[in-house]
Amino acid sequence: MTAPRADTRAPGLAAEAAALAAGAITSVAATRAALDRIAAADPALNAFRSVRRERALAEAEQADRRLAAGVRLPLLGVPVAVKDDTDIAQEVTAFGCAGEFTVREQDAEVVRRLRAAGAVIVGKTNTPELGQWPFTGGSAFGHTRNPWHRDHTPGGSSGGSAAAVAAGMVSAALGSDGAGSVRIPAAWTNLVGIKPQRGRISMWPDPEAFYGLTTHGPLARTVADAALLLDAVAGGHVGDLHEAEAVTVSDAVGRDPGRLRVALSFALPYTATRTRLHGEIRAGVDSLAGALRALGHEVTLADPAYGPLLGLNFLPRSMAGIDDWVRRLPDPALADPRTRANARTGRVLRGRALRAARAAEPRIRRRIGAIFDRFDVILAPTTATPPPAVDAMDGLGGWATDKVITAACPYTWPWNVLGWPSVNIPAGFTGSGLPIGAQLMGHENAEPVLISLASQLESELRWDRHTPRRWW
Repeated sequence: MTAPRADTRAPGLAAEAAALAAGAITSVAATRAALDRIAAADPALNAFRSVRRERALAEAEQADRRLAAGVRLPLLGVPVAVKDDTDIAQEVTAFGCAGEFTVREQDAEVVRRLRAAGAVIVGKTNTPELGQWPFTGGSAFGHTRNPWHRDHTPGGSSGGSAAAVAAGMVSAALGSDGAGSVRIPAAWTNLVGIKPQRGRISMWPDPEAFYGLTTHGPLARTVADAALLLDAVAGGHVGDLHEAEAVTVSDAVGRDPGRLRVALSFALPYTATRTRLHGEIRAGVDSLAGALRALGHEVTLADPAYGPLLGLNFLPRSMAGIDDWVRRLPDPALADPRTRANARTGRVLRGRALRAARAAEPRIRRRIGAIFDRFDVILAPTTATPPPAVDAMDGLGGWATDKVITAACPYTWPWNVLGWPSVNIPAGFTGSGLPIGAQLMGHENAEPVLISLASQLESELRWDRHTPRRWW
């Protein structure tokens, strides 16, 4: 009989940081192990756009010298990955696109903070062109595949980061979320994904991203690991247009949230196409509601007052943001025809429509935020369907693509318009073994209560114990 193969997946962010601080492992060993896992798994999953093997090992050697000298930092020597919409000095930022890109001279502020916390960056993860779609694939790199079933997408646009963490290549990774791009892939790969409050993490070298829709966010297997990464990179930069009230979230892990009033919402935010909630996802969210009731929370069916104007607020900001990025591409002609069409729409909308959208945001916040007069947290589906086939968007025109996207992912984008925090938590699996997720959604600066509640659920449900069966 053949002996079972040892599980060599990344052990978790907090566990790796503790082992390094205790001297149980060196950063070079941890980083080499992560790079070897990437080399073994990435040919099957295509999570990484680029791998920084030599530079990462050099950074690990430096981390070991600091550890030996007694330096202690939250992530000193821990290997992590970063989505390829984020600048790393001496690397290119292709943002899912084809072309010959100029090497960046400086780190983005979020990467500077990662380095200040001591992390070793092993590579940049795949994302669809300009983060537009909840499917990670494109002509520049092919399809990124879901570790739970390689015929399915891991989601997007932070699909490369999600696949890398779910497969155990790294313990945690950074993504970004402009319409659900952290929460959607987290839902479809059994991960915790946090979209923080706007301004919690600097988007510098841009004062804001996609006119306030987009923020960086962590993906990890546990609430504690996601919270640790969020705290490590939180903070602003001179010139940021948005600044969040200072909070820490790691100390909310394991803290009793008290008895909370939870609104259970299945209402679809405004969508121009036909959309229907999949029965197994509704059952998964209902099961979470039952777990919350068992923990002593008050759970009541109630929906935010979304309204049709919300979609009209999102569209100009997202399309104008795509237009901004297309102008940065070395050769826009190489972009997907759907990307170029969206950029043209953005050019049309960036005047009066964009100004009206920004001006309307406070009014929309007041209307939707009224639900928090009665409730502390909203529980809602993260997606309407389980992860679709990896090629579900291939060869479609613009309108057909929009129908596929809104059918699968209509739930997350309102919180990007509002700028408020939301956390995806795993909600179980379909009968065929595909992961599904739910959102805990809060009011402004509500990350601590969301993290506390997510941690309480995790301690009961232990979704972190479920991992993809195959190892590469």
